[in-house]
Amino acid sequence: MSEHAFRERDPLPWALVLSAAVTAFLIWLIYFKSPAVEGGAWTSVLPAVNATLNSLCAVCLVAGYVSIRRGRRRVHKRFMLSALGFSALFLAGYVTYHHVHGDTPFTGRGVVRPIYFAVLISHVVLSVVMLPLILSTVALALGERFPRHKKLARFTLPIWLYVSLTGVVIFFFLAAYN
Repeated sequence: MSEHAFRERDPLPWALVLSAAVTAFLIWLIYFKSPAVEGGAWTSVLPAVNATLNSLCAVCLVAGYVSIRRGRRRVHKRFMLSALGFSALFLAGYVTYHHVHGDTPFTGRGVVRPIYFAVLISHVVLSVVMLPLILSTVALALGERFPRHKKLARFTLPIWLYVSLTGVVIFFFLAAYN
């Protein structure tokens, strides 16, 4: 495929297919697969590492936004690719943790329980929406289709930032109440 064909191809269909496959895999991993018999104690640090990766992603997203608003495209690109890298590392840590430990039930009671689940449900739903948006937005930027990239990024950025930040909030909920 020529570079021109890559630039003209709509990234959304392949992003949706890949995102559906990732989502189906995560549902299987968390809700249907039995936890691994052995995984090592080292995996117990992964939730904190994942929260850190989500925090770093959020910082890069904000810094990338500020950079592009100031017209600094190269700096913006570096921050956004760093955010993508942190999100990819998060996903690897998330898959590893849930492969070993399975689902993490929330044991909090009282008023905190519906608050936790409201945050969790919005986080999960938007993370499913976020993946094809990120893949499409990045593909458009790499294909130098900046007008479409900019239009899509207006939706991608706030959703990606929300999912990153609520991931950290969920970590603290689980740490405080489990």
